[in-house]
Amino acid sequence: MSRATGAVINLSALRHNLQRVRELAPQARIMAVVKANAYGHGIVPVARALSAADAFAVACLEEALEIRHAGLAHPIVLLEGVFSAVELEEAAHNGCEVVVHDAGQLALLEGSRLQHTLSVWLKVNSGMHRLGFPPSQTRGLWERLGKARAVRSPVRLMTHLACADETANPRTRLQLEIFAAATAGIHTERSIANSAGILAWPDSHADWVRPGILLYGVSPFTGRCGAQEGLVPAMTMSTTLISVQQVSKGEAVGYGGAWVAPEDMYIGIAAIGYGDGYPRHAPNGTPVLVNGLRASLAGRVSMDMIAVDLRGLPHTQVGDSVVLWGPELPVEEIARAAGTIPYELLCGVTQRVKFGVVEENTISARSAAGAHG
Repeated sequence: MSRATGAVINLSALRHNLQRVRELAPQARIMAVVKANAYGHGIVPVARALSAADAFAVACLEEALEIRHAGLAHPIVLLEGVFSAVELEEAAHNGCEVVVHDAGQLALLEGSRLQHTLSVWLKVNSGMHRLGFPPSQTRGLWERLGKARAVRSPVRLMTHLACADETANPRTRLQLEIFAAATAGIHTERSIANSAGILAWPDSHADWVRPGILLYGVSPFTGRCGAQEGLVPAMTMSTTLISVQQVSKGEAVGYGGAWVAPEDMYIGIAAIGYGDGYPRHAPNGTPVLVNGLRASLAGRVSMDMIAVDLRGLPHTQVGDSVVLWGPELPVEEIARAAGTIPYELLCGVTQRVKFGVVEENTISARSAAGAHG
């Protein structure tokens, strides 16, 4: 029997979350962000499940081509743009749209004699200070791009919010003001809002919203989970127990003897570890579900295995299910315990984990409650 460690992606959850974004930003079109292998969920099955989106956004041309080769004809926006004439030609040939955030990219477009024109987004640095042009250059650059032979009109405008997940932080309001001033009087479409902007900053919705983590059923806010935002987690990460060990009081478990049995008890060994993407630094007490009931880690996470405290679960045996995160155990909770963010856990699931997809049209009671909470 092969190792049972797997990640199941609920396609119905993805569609539910896309509809939730439409409810939150009803006047905006949706650019579904599927970069980084759709946040670890699988770029092709996710893109197909999210075919009702108005466009897709990816980090690079390679990701865009995966979607194109899967037969999807949606607009695909390259959020980091292109970096050579060859990439520019391929992007245009495959109907991609490019973000221009750098003088070199501007020069590429102005000097190009493409057979296919392409749509362009001009990125404005409103305060993220990562990519984009200074706000004072916006109108001049927008007009220059509009005259480039390779560019299809109209040129659209984009910026990115740095602190939208901190609802009390005044920096988001300042960014919105800077972007509004920089783009005043320019008649074109705009895109500002990321997932946190969609939820917390209605003024950022503009013409296009760019949901990422929301689509996968995860909250962008510290201390909250997807169900509280009316979302359904799309990924369930699970495995099975491959051993049940009886240990005596005082015996140490795992590398370094980092956990010592407080009494005579049973320990379950589950087939998952940091080689599968489970967080290496998840501490003792991090929750898991064994047969749907809460248990906790006991000892250090190793490459292929974790140990689980089975006290209170007297009938557990080899082959029983172990859920690491999913609708009933939010990945946000595991991330907090491990001192990281859910984005990293989802994107970090490794290639040896078996992926599958399901269609589950039912929303759990907890998720349904969150949708109205």
